[in-house]
Amino acid sequence: MAHLEGRERAAYVQAMFDRIAGRYNLMNRLMTAGQDQRWRQFAVQQAQLESGGRLLDLATGTGDIAFAALKAVPGAQVIGGDFSLNMMRVGQATPLGAQVGWSGADALNLPFPDGTFDAVTAGYLMRNVIDIPRAFAEQRRVLKPGGRLVILDTTPPGPTPLRPFIEIHLRYVIPTLGRLIGQESDAYQYLPESTQAFKTPDELADLMRAAGFVNVDYKLFMFGTMAVHWGENPSAVSTSDG
Repeated sequence: MAHLEGRERAAYVQAMFDRIAGRYNLMNRLMTAGQDQRWRQFAVQQAQLESGGRLLDLATGTGDIAFAALKAVPGAQVIGGDFSLNMMRVGQATPLGAQVGWSGADALNLPFPDGTFDAVTAGYLMRNVIDIPRAFAEQRRVLKPGGRLVILDTTPPGPTPLRPFIEIHLRYVIPTLGRLIGQESDAYQYLPESTQAFKTPDELADLMRAAGFVNVDYKLFMFGTMAVHWGENPSAVSTSDG
């Protein structure tokens, strides 16, 4: 599953999220002990969106980051993009669903003009795309000069005394929850596998810089297994990296 590559991997991931859409939110709360909402709120803060600003939330899924942005920034214009239509249908049925513009979107070929958005967020997207540099290039393309990119994703556990317990959670607890609650054991085996095979936080930050983003930084959560990265699309007056 996590070893799949190219179009085969993309097709698997799309079908997987379509299958688990109905129980996705419940599983997120269980897997993270309810902390996932706090990470999404932090991601929205890092987007620094202002009232009337335009946000693109990629891999929006059921819309959690999009909804967090609407609550934090009244008057924001929020577009949620995803290639899993079933996930977005779940989000559309929620109380804030009508306030989001939902768009079927391929992260490697975004259906938006250059310089459209003040901020782009992406939750749990980057470890699933088959071409990370291309995804970052597309995100930068649709951002206005000075616009901000914020990435929330899992990250491989680092060398810590808690690592054995974290790996037990990834390898055994999550797949078991997936089988009992999510009714989809394969999907919840893929998710931990893709986490352990993903880039380290420093490697992902370097890829953001290589794509041209500046002032790149990140913060770790949940014993170093979750990371929020952020950076800026350079403007004429800001080209320094942090």
